[in-house]
Amino acid sequence: MSSLEDRDPYALFAEWLEEAGTTEPNDPNAMALATCTPEGRPSLRMVLLKGVIAQAGAEGGFIFYTNLESRKGGELLANPHAALCFHWKSLRRQVRVEGPVVAVSDAEADAYFASRHRDSRIGAWASMQSRPLQGRFELERRVAQFAARYAVGAVPRPPHWSGFRVVPEVIEFWHDRPFRLHDRVVYRSEGSGWTHSRLYP
Repeated sequence: MSSLEDRDPYALFAEWLEEAGTTEPNDPNAMALATCTPEGRPSLRMVLLKGVIAQAGAEGGFIFYTNLESRKGGELLANPHAALCFHWKSLRRQVRVEGPVVAVSDAEADAYFASRHRDSRIGAWASMQSRPLQGRFELERRVAQFAARYAVGAVPRPPHWSGFRVVPEVIEFWHDRPFRLHDRVVYRSEGSGWTHSRLYP
């Protein structure tokens, strides 16, 4: 394994993600996303990483997409800060990311939405994410309704569906070692670069 220290953290993350792609049974790009209400109440769920802009400072970050009217969407709009955790059990590795959140551009959201499977695009219209559902039939009825509406031609991106970019202020790499003497190295954003230090396990 390459050293965790004195590296570009984005490059190191890309190496770990690529390796996880060969060892994890499902979704190596899965990550836990923690958000918080304005009152300080946290919530957590799994989402999928859909892109990384490997640039230090405010222009870089980790991208995911969601229904803006979902619980996480509402919390991020009200309190634009988040934390991410990638855990690759097969590699005994973990990466934690913390930082502010910014919305992706309409062009970015349109491009990613257009790349999705057509049924997933229909699903984005049909699902009133995080709101009460009377039963499975109600969801299936809505899917059928929007499938009929967009039976011909492209399925446009819903106005309530877009993405966010978590701009890392902190990226921590953790690697399991025997007897719980793990390697932990934390990178902190500083101007156009990074500082790094070791942490006790």
